[in-house]
Amino acid sequence: MNQNYLDNLATISANIKNASLRSGDNIKLVLVSKSQKKDSIKKIYDLGYRSFGENYLQEAKEKIESLDSCDIEWHFIGRLQTNKIREIVKLFGWIHTVSSKKHMDMIDKFSMECNKIMNVCIQINIDGEESKSGVDLNKVDDLISISENYRNIQIRGIMAIPSKTNALEKKEHSYELLSEKFTELRAKLVNFDTLSLGMSSDYKLALAHNANLIRIGTLVFGAREK
Repeated sequence: MNQNYLDNLATISANIKNASLRSGDNIKLVLVSKSQKKDSIKKIYDLGYRSFGENYLQEAKEKIESLDSCDIEWHFIGRLQTNKIREIVKLFGWIHTVSSKKHMDMIDKFSMECNKIMNVCIQINIDGEESKSGVDLNKVDDLISISENYRNIQIRGIMAIPSKTNALEKKEHSYELLSEKFTELRAKLVNFDTLSLGMSSDYKLALAHNANLIRIGTLVFGAREK
């Protein structure tokens, strides 16, 4: 746990409040708890926070099951693997990293088996980085149009992780493109309400570009435990 986590949470919450006042939007904070013990999650939960994000299925499964009595909204934010989608659908309420029809087919099928509607964000590889998953910005509309055929998927928005260089140097072009695409899609799609953008290093830049779901880990939980 970051030794300044209480102060950092207060600062993040204040920044979210100010951004909400500017945009008129409801902004969600998802606390990224990968590599953290369930006791650390429970400590943050007891402060009133209810949305947590995990990257790895096996690590998340134990925590989610052990915290089953807590009303936590779990977000899967890691790379999707075909052989793990069934279990991810069972455990999570949101999946932020969808970028193929194949995976959407599977999510819809398994969600139907679980009698649930899965909240999905389409991941965009905004800077064309080979190390990251996601579709090109100009392919998002095609993937969303396919989703109209599904009964157990709700496309809630788009998600992206701009390059670290852009974040560190405060280069805003990628954020501007994402904001524009989100605004365009939100105006014409039902229940499309989420721009999942911004982490510990760039969340202020993301908030300035209409992000309304930010994913914060290091500022609260500290550097990832090895």
